[in-house]
Amino acid sequence: MVKVRKAVIPAAGLGTRFLPATKAMAKEMLPIVDKPTIQFIVEEAIASGIEDILIVTGKSKRSIEDHFDSNIELEEHLRQQGKNDLLDLIKQTANLNLYFVRQPYPKGLGHAVLQAKAFVGNEPFVVMLGDDIMEDEVPLTKQLIDVYDQTHASNIAVMEVPHEETSKYGIIAPERQLDDGVYNVERFVEKPKPEEAPSNLAIIGRYLLTPEIFTILENQQPGAGNEIQLTDAIDTLNKTQRVFAKRFDGKRYDVGSKIGFMEMSIEYGLKHPQISQDLKELIKDLGHRLENEE
Repeated sequence: MVKVRKAVIPAAGLGTRFLPATKAMAKEMLPIVDKPTIQFIVEEAIASGIEDILIVTGKSKRSIEDHFDSNIELEEHLRQQGKNDLLDLIKQTANLNLYFVRQPYPKGLGHAVLQAKAFVGNEPFVVMLGDDIMEDEVPLTKQLIDVYDQTHASNIAVMEVPHEETSKYGIIAPERQLDDGVYNVERFVEKPKPEEAPSNLAIIGRYLLTPEIFTILENQQPGAGNEIQLTDAIDTLNKTQRVFAKRFDGKRYDVGSKIGFMEMSIEYGLKHPQISQDLKELIKDLGHRLENEE
């Protein structure tokens, strides 16, 4: 069996939900305290045993490449200042097997994944979306790899969402549940209206796919939003080879939304060794102020 060793991280979106901040700045470089959101995704991939990572970028995304490159001038400055802790910190991002390709036109997630065809070759691979940061004892990407090792089939991460929010997600129609939260799937539906949704199990930002998906994407017609939808291609793949769904029971942060971004910033800050105590005091003070205003 071929080992899952490659990951694709689409990062070509325009980040319109964070304008004006993202007018000239890559959304994926917005920091959670002191770490860009995309670094959390890369760290999950490495922790899951992924060896090679392709980041699909677009215009105005050069800062992502620069972040994961070495910065000789900065490193020398920190060395001269004796700031070895910071020197070690920035060097952690410069020794990874990272590759970059541009998506020339914003034609949807499916089109972005298609840009990875040459990189992936004839191997299974993982797709990791930067808007979803996951926390669990076992990284979600590793959970999908474990399912693949058992089934030798594509599988995607899902979690329960409020039924009224199904129009925001790809939704699965499960046939039956197998062991450990793994489902056989009858079909995949992109952003159905709540009254038409076959379940409330939503596709979240982790996919493990076999390379046959590329042939489908090459012939995929635009779907919702007039874009090439990865969910539609997965539904087509499921007609010829099984695609399973793995339920995620950990914590998901939707950092693609303002409130989700703030939620993770606060919770990550509360665990950060440099600011946790000050942040706790700040939150207490704000709580007292809000009580007095009421």
